[in-house]
Amino acid sequence: MDAQRATRISKYLAKHLRHEPDRIGITLDAQGWTPVDALLAASAAHGFPFSRAELEEVVAASDKQRYALDGDRIRANQGHSVPVELGLPVTEPPAVLFHGTVSRSVAAIRAEGLLPMARHAVHLSPDRETATRVGARRGKAVVLTVDAQGMHRAGHVFRVSENGVWLVERVPAEFLRFPG
Repeated sequence: MDAQRATRISKYLAKHLRHEPDRIGITLDAQGWTPVDALLAASAAHGFPFSRAELEEVVAASDKQRYALDGDRIRANQGHSVPVELGLPVTEPPAVLFHGTVSRSVAAIRAEGLLPMARHAVHLSPDRETATRVGARRGKAVVLTVDAQGMHRAGHVFRVSENGVWLVERVPAEFLRFPG
């Protein structure tokens, strides 16, 4: 499969496994899983057919490991705007984590901290390089440093997804360090 097709399938999965399952008529269970056969049938019925082999290739080749396949079911690992409970255990974070954003968002973040916006949680990266890539998707990246241990001591709950993305309800501004 060529890279363009893989990207199209990955974006299709993100849209329907994270945000709009009802748009194609699939149902996610409480943990975000849906049957692979239902997904394949629904995608074909809505004009975007792909095979099980293509699906498996996209899931396996994803450098960000956005999706999980478990037998005959699939889900997105995080980033949902629809209600799901991923069942991720509470985990003590490292001393610092990182968040990639763009300069136009910095003033609001200074005032309000990091908020989940349309998602269920704020996404944090374990390293500066990943945060830079995340921020660069929308322009020139600005990387914020999060005092994760300070947040943990203050009672904030952290979870880590299967693909290494750290999730927290919000990050108050006092736990953020801004560049420059």
